[in-house]
Amino acid sequence: MGFIRRFSRLVWLSTRAPKLPPLDIYDVCRSPRRVLLGDLDELRHMNNGAYLSNLDHARQELVVRTGLWKRMRDAGMYPVVGAQTIAYRKSLTLGQRYVIESRFLGLDDRAAYLEQRFVVDGEVYARAWVQGRFLFDAGGTVPMDELARVSGMDPVSHPIPGWLHEWAAQVRLPGTRQPAPSNWE
Repeated sequence: MGFIRRFSRLVWLSTRAPKLPPLDIYDVCRSPRRVLLGDLDELRHMNNGAYLSNLDHARQELVVRTGLWKRMRDAGMYPVVGAQTIAYRKSLTLGQRYVIESRFLGLDDRAAYLEQRFVVDGEVYARAWVQGRFLFDAGGTVPMDELARVSGMDPVSHPIPGWLHEWAAQVRLPGTRQPAPSNWE
């Protein structure tokens, strides 16, 4: 996704998204989009990188509309993607309209989890799961009890599926203070 498109989308998020109806922390956020020329790859369908960039923007809309962005910034914290996976079912093509549906699934002892879907006329074209970690502006990882307090998420009443715990464990890399050598076996 080009710089101009990314910048214009961020301007839209900062000006328009706060004026949209607010959402509860577990509500589904629906973000309408259209496939643009810059989204295409050489095979004339949406490039896998464009899917991920669009997911970034839809997540930003979700945190703005739920009020989480303001609460996080007031607490001096911000989100980063720790891991994500996406499954593609059907291609999106030039000019095609779609909606990205985004929803927080919940928290575990390390991260927050979201599900995001690319939907055309009620049909899922692609689906992603995202693990978000939260950091303090001053450095360090936000403890999950602090994130639960700031976000309003309750891991007891909204537990994440067991398979998502397994996925997170399988894709986890060592922490930044531990070695992570690139050894192909």
